[in-house]
Amino acid sequence: MAGGIVSETRFSGLAISPGMAVGHACLFRQGSSDRIPDYQVSGDARDREKGRLRRAAEIVGEHLEALRKVVAARLGPAEAEIFKAQEMILKDPALDARILETVDDGHNAEWAVVHAFEAYEKRLREVDSAYMNERASDLAEVKRRLLDVLCDTNPSFQCASEPKCQRGMPRVVVTEELAPSLAIELKPDEIRGIVTARGGITSHAAILARALGIPAVSGISHIHELIRCGTEVIVNGDTGEVVVQPTKRSVAAVEPAVRVFAAPTEPLDGLRVMANIGVASDVTEARAMKAEGIGLYRTELEVVASGRLLGEEEQLARYADVLRAMDGAPVHFRLLDIGGDKPSPLFDHPREENPSLGLRGSRFLLARPDLLRTQARALTRLAAKREVHVMYPLVIDLEQFRRLRRLFDEVTADLPKGRLRHGVMFEVPSACLEARELLAEAEFASIGTNDLVQYLFAVDRNNERVAEDYTFDRPVFWRILEDLVRAAKETGRPLSICGEMAADTRYTPRLLELGIQTVSVSARHIPGVRRAAKETLATR
Repeated sequence: MAGGIVSETRFSGLAISPGMAVGHACLFRQGSSDRIPDYQVSGDARDREKGRLRRAAEIVGEHLEALRKVVAARLGPAEAEIFKAQEMILKDPALDARILETVDDGHNAEWAVVHAFEAYEKRLREVDSAYMNERASDLAEVKRRLLDVLCDTNPSFQCASEPKCQRGMPRVVVTEELAPSLAIELKPDEIRGIVTARGGITSHAAILARALGIPAVSGISHIHELIRCGTEVIVNGDTGEVVVQPTKRSVAAVEPAVRVFAAPTEPLDGLRVMANIGVASDVTEARAMKAEGIGLYRTELEVVASGRLLGEEEQLARYADVLRAMDGAPVHFRLLDIGGDKPSPLFDHPREENPSLGLRGSRFLLARPDLLRTQARALTRLAAKREVHVMYPLVIDLEQFRRLRRLFDEVTADLPKGRLRHGVMFEVPSACLEARELLAEAEFASIGTNDLVQYLFAVDRNNERVAEDYTFDRPVFWRILEDLVRAAKETGRPLSICGEMAADTRYTPRLLELGIQTVSVSARHIPGVRRAAKETLATR
């Protein structure tokens, strides 16, 4: 690039985190293996190199653990597991043995790390699998961290030493591939958007960007080579468009929609906005954003965050904390939703060739009545004093729901039932086709749009190669939503939407028109959804 882009140029990529951003580009240098020293070692020098490797691994391990704790506190345990996965790579015995063997063959520590990691990365990236490509990205970040300690290839902003560097100003990070650590270590008030050359919608960086509320676009080849530091950039995380060197007119056109970190908004008539949470501590942010209830409590994340199964008393205590904090507002507890893209060794889950079509959701609960028993008893005891909403995940039909209800009643037969409300999640097309029959027996329902789209269109939502088919914009999807709303009205049952679509303000007007009166979203998305609803309702 000689002079860079000098006039307005538009690029189209993959939208991986919603929202709009305008800022000045900061180019991020990943660190290059081109400058890695390569020299021969022998005798005692081999032991010294191995000692350097051990110390580097200790330092990286400590940093990853610190990051994991920070992310768990700021965003939740699911996002924190990203760094747990990298810790596991760092401790992988096969990889460690490969590195040490390379040192024994007479190579220095830095070269041994590059040689071993890049061999593994290459094999993973050759596999036609988005999941394997993400694991390759994890390997690449652990490699960079080790090299950072060994030979100071610390990733940095290329313009950091220049007077024109945009430090402290709203900026858009532009890089080949965003490392999760950068996404979390940058201050949200300093970073307005992210543009990368590669990385899918389910990449770790994309997950963190969405959790932090940072608009991001990926899939624009060589973008980091095409622009200068300080170049103005518009990032449209809703459509995937990136505008480099925008005209004043283009900037003015998007300014009203530019994403800001919103202050809490007041509830409004016409749409109830509740919060999704993963662990009890998330309720603090839900209250701060004035959530009108908890529409989805992902109770399995309590187990993941704890790193062990929780007993009846522990579950009871955590659930009670959430109910007290919400002070009378409804709380919807989803029963343990295990399997699919959320396997966990804590549950002794079997390895499956196709987990999304395997032992997950309600099937898993029926196969593990011991796990259901503990949770059902905790929730039933809780209902003795307050109303408790229990949601059954990934129900496929009325018969399966009835089996789960019977099992729930059997394991709590000796307890007073209190104020228990039982509901279903509509996530599978077969359940949607039986909506009226299910709602005749269930007391409420929630639509999980993420899985519903996946199963409706037979599209792997974790595979960026088929990302264009994972969409909420197809007419048949809206016909199903329309039918679910009609079934809820006919049976007089409350119906909400708790999937990712509910947080996308592009769909807020259409959901209101459809008759949806309750949505549940991540707490940080509540203000934006309320503003979109208020604007829509004002035009009626």
